[in-house]
Amino acid sequence: MSGGNEQHPPADDTAAGLDDQQTGSGLQAERVRRSAQVDEIRASGAEPYPYRFDRTDSLAEVRARHADLEAGSETDDRVSVAGRIMLARDSGKLIFLTIRDRSDEIQLFVSKAVIGDEGFDAVKSLDLGDWVGVSGEVMTTRKGELSVRVSQCQLLSKAIRPLPDKWHGLTDVDTRFRQRYADLIVNDEARRHFEIRHAMISSFRRTLAHEGFIEVETPVLHVEAGGAHARPFVTHHNTLDMQLYLRIALELHLKRLIVGGMERVFEIGRIFRNEGISTRHNPEFTMMELYQAFADWTDVMNITELLITNAARDAIGTTTLTIRGTEIDLADPWPRVRMIDAASEAVGTDVHPSMPRDVLADIAAKNGVKVAPQWLPGKIIEEIFEAHCEAGIVRPTFVTGHPVDISPLARVHRDDPHLTERFELFVDGRELANGYSELNDPVEQRARFEDEQAAKEAGDAERGTVDEDYLRALEYGMPPTGGLGIGMDRVAMLIAGVDSIREVVLFPTLRPEVITHES
Repeated sequence: MSGGNEQHPPADDTAAGLDDQQTGSGLQAERVRRSAQVDEIRASGAEPYPYRFDRTDSLAEVRARHADLEAGSETDDRVSVAGRIMLARDSGKLIFLTIRDRSDEIQLFVSKAVIGDEGFDAVKSLDLGDWVGVSGEVMTTRKGELSVRVSQCQLLSKAIRPLPDKWHGLTDVDTRFRQRYADLIVNDEARRHFEIRHAMISSFRRTLAHEGFIEVETPVLHVEAGGAHARPFVTHHNTLDMQLYLRIALELHLKRLIVGGMERVFEIGRIFRNEGISTRHNPEFTMMELYQAFADWTDVMNITELLITNAARDAIGTTTLTIRGTEIDLADPWPRVRMIDAASEAVGTDVHPSMPRDVLADIAAKNGVKVAPQWLPGKIIEEIFEAHCEAGIVRPTFVTGHPVDISPLARVHRDDPHLTERFELFVDGRELANGYSELNDPVEQRARFEDEQAAKEAGDAERGTVDEDYLRALEYGMPPTGGLGIGMDRVAMLIAGVDSIREVVLFPTLRPEVITHES
C-alpha cells in the first residue's frame, strides 16, 4: 500500500471482525453488521449485487502497460478495473485500497476531492472482501506505487462474511480444503499450485497434439470395472435396471479405439476408486492415458519423459526440481531398473516369479512382508518391492519387467515368459505412471481375464472380471500398441513441490461436515 507504500490491516471495526472471526460471537456480529449495510444500500435505491460490470483491462494488463512509469507520474490512460478488496487504509481525505483480480493486484487511490463527498463516504463504508469496480486514470504515487486514481466506484458484491486473517491464513488444514474458496482468497501459495496444475495439463495437451494424438472422451459409467486393480464405486441405472460402475481406468475403451483404427488417442479424465484417503490418494483423481499403434513400451517410456519434462518447463520455467533437498534435472535421462532386480538386492537373495510360491512367501516373511494366501508369486515380489524399494526412489526411475500375474493387460516380455513388457515410473517414492506393450492376442487376453475372475471369486475385491465386449473387439484385430497412464495429480504435486494430493485437488474428498447458519 502506498501514499507511503504501507500495507496494514484496516484500523476500523473491520479489523476487529477479522480478528474475532474464529469466535462465534465475533463472526456473527460482523455478519449482522455487514447484512445491515446491504439493507441500507437497497433502501437508498442502489443494488449491492449488480448484474454486470464493463471492465476495460485486467490488473495485469494495466501493470504491463505501465511497468516503467516513474514515481509521481500522471497519465491520461483511463481504465475500468475490478477486483476484491484485500487491504485498506484511511488517512483522512485519502483512502488507499488494494484490489486483486485473477491476474494481479493494484492500488486504488481514492481522493475526496476527486470522487466527491458522497462517493468518498461510500468507499469509506466498504469492507475487506467486497468486490468493487472502479474507473479512473493510471498514476504512480510519490513512492512509485502504480495506482488508479478513482473517479467512480461501484460495489459489485458485498461480502457478508469477513475474510480469513490475511496474515495468519486458515491455520486448520482441514478447513483450508473444505473452504477452498476462502483458501484461494488469502493463500498465494494455493493459487500458485493451481496455476501450475493448469499449465501442466495445457502442456500435456500441446505435446500430445504435436505428436499426432487425438483427444477423445470415453464413458464414465462402465458395465465392467476393468483396466486396473481397484475396488470400484457401484451405482444403479433405474431405467435399464442394471448395475454400473464408475470407471477405475480409461484403458479398455481407448484400446477399442485403436482397434477402430484411430492409431493415436489420449484422454485426460476423472477416475474413481473406492479406496482409502491419504496424502497420495483421493477417491476421485485425474488420469491421462494414451495409446499409440505400432509402438511398444520403449516408445511410451520415451513419451513419458517428454511429457513430464515439457510440463515442468511450461509450468515453472525450468526442468530442475528440488526433491528431498537434491536438485534433479528432469531433462537428464531417467534410469531403468527391473522390479525383480531391485527386490532381489533389497532382500539379499534372487527373487523371480518362476520360483515356487512357498519359497517366495518364506523370503517375504523373513523380510517383514505379510503374504495373503491367494497371492501368486508375482504379487509376492511386488509386495517385497513396495515394502523395501519404493520409498528409496528419489529421482525419476522406470521400474520395469513386472510379473505376468500382476499385469493382466500387458504383453509377455519377449525375453522372459514370466515377466511382462511393463513399467512404472517412480519419483520421490511415489508412482506417477504405468505403461506397457499392450496385450493384443484375444486368446491370451481371455485366459488372463479368467485368472482375474478366479482371483476375484477367491476374495480379492480389486481384481477384474471377463469383459466379453473387449475380447470381441480384440478379435477384430488390434495392431501392436504401446499404452501409458499418468496420474496428473501426482505430476502436479511433483512440479509444485508439495507432499499432499489435497494441495493440488481443488475440492478433495473429506469426511462430511455439519454446517449450520452460525458456522
